[in-house]
Amino acid sequence: MAFTTSQSLVLRAPAASHPGGRLAAPSAGGRVALGGRGGSAFPSVVAAAAAASTSMAGLEDGDADRKETKLWGGRFEEGVTDAVERFTESISYDWQLYKYDVMGSKAHATMLASQGLMTASDRDIILEGLDQIERQIEEGKFEWRKDREDVHMNIEAALIERVGEPAKKLHTARSRNDQIQTDLRLWCRDAIDKILIRIKQFQVSLVMLASKYVDLIVPGYTHLQRAQPVLLPHLLLSYVEQLERDAGRLANCRERVNFCPLGACALAGTGLPIDRFQTAKDLKFTAPMKNSIDAVSDRDFVLEFLSANSIAAVHLSRIGEEWVMWASEEFGFLTPSDKVSTGSSIMPQKKNPDPMELVRGKSARVVGDLMTVLILCKGLPQAYNRDLQEDKEPLFDSVKTILGMLEVCTEFAQNISFNSERIQRSLPAGHLDATTLADYLVKKGVPFRTSHEIVGKSVALCVSKNNCQLSELQLEDLKAVHPAFEADVYEYLGVENSVNKFISYGSTGSNQVKKQLDDWCIQLEEWRI
Repeated sequence: MAFTTSQSLVLRAPAASHPGGRLAAPSAGGRVALGGRGGSAFPSVVAAAAAASTSMAGLEDGDADRKETKLWGGRFEEGVTDAVERFTESISYDWQLYKYDVMGSKAHATMLASQGLMTASDRDIILEGLDQIERQIEEGKFEWRKDREDVHMNIEAALIERVGEPAKKLHTARSRNDQIQTDLRLWCRDAIDKILIRIKQFQVSLVMLASKYVDLIVPGYTHLQRAQPVLLPHLLLSYVEQLERDAGRLANCRERVNFCPLGACALAGTGLPIDRFQTAKDLKFTAPMKNSIDAVSDRDFVLEFLSANSIAAVHLSRIGEEWVMWASEEFGFLTPSDKVSTGSSIMPQKKNPDPMELVRGKSARVVGDLMTVLILCKGLPQAYNRDLQEDKEPLFDSVKTILGMLEVCTEFAQNISFNSERIQRSLPAGHLDATTLADYLVKKGVPFRTSHEIVGKSVALCVSKNNCQLSELQLEDLKAVHPAFEADVYEYLGVENSVNKFISYGSTGSNQVKKQLDDWCIQLEEWRI
């Protein structure tokens, strides 16, 4: 079973949902809609992004005459300075959490009403007001105000302006400390799902590429020196295996992300009779977090997410490095199409694999995002500290970058061809069949360490004979090195014979690679249309 190159890379998400590492279908039709390259992680946010930046454009200079009393300002007699306002605001980036802030507020209001902490009428007024605000944001009509600091205060203040007194009850038994944690966990949950989809897309493209070159033998390298012959599909599937582990780490991270901090309040919980299990259920969390201090101070889930992204980025960077080298004249093993290549402003002959160079380069950003949050968290006492405001920009950047890297890797894989003739002409160099020759001697009863030495001497003999191939040595030459060599030795020499002698599980032998390819075709079948 194999993928054909004519098959579309539009992906179909499996119907099952987490846990278990499988993704919920993101749309009723089962087709996965992915955001555009370089955009927000989430399609619904993309629509609001340009409008949001426009609505915030003049605030830094124009807010001085319209500042309002902070929602937390009861004990203060003076307002903060303009410098403090500018330095402490986060709305310039955390507006991206608006969908999740509205979602959490709706669940919280519903719970408060069910617990008798607000009336059903007030709940309905609040829910309708939140719906209106969300529509305003998505239509680009909502005004984000920096003097309201962050996404929470912007939405809450706008809700109070819109519906009046009922909105003042919304923050009952809630702090921004647990509110931001809830928003961020909901955001991360969706972000992980988006990345998992992109990983599957890249895996599909690699399997399709492997299916196109089933019998192509390429040099395998260790220390960037020629080592043994391997089938190209074997190499391509090694990337697929790495990506599968990346997906597994992200799916495991998602399981730990999926616990609800809402109701932990500032740090100590509340004396009001709230039902944290209800809000957790309504927001599709596994359960509420058990310890309120941990609930507001934990950033393990961010660190784990960034770590998983960093490992994936390193994998993509290694693929990028290999494909950049293989596209060079020195290798000439692959040719990218014009669709995924760029030129030079001065050298008219140049055709550069820039997308994969940038994949290699952007991995540094993703790893740097992890380092930023690790250092951010290392000296913080329990519980919440304002330092944690600084976790969002590296988190957002990491997700945006890894999504872009995966997307362009997929497109690159769809638009390259391997130069079979050039590769085949290169195969004689490097005595790639030497280890297979050592295995031959082992089968003749020669201890491996002795056979290693014998083959080393045989290679030295080849070098002395104008660097000829092992297969070009006469039987008499081989017997002069060791009498164990017999006429059947030539069945082990040459890259084709060498590859066919591999039989161990997971090896580069033709039968083993065919089984690996068939297994991946079956595993990824539900992801292609």
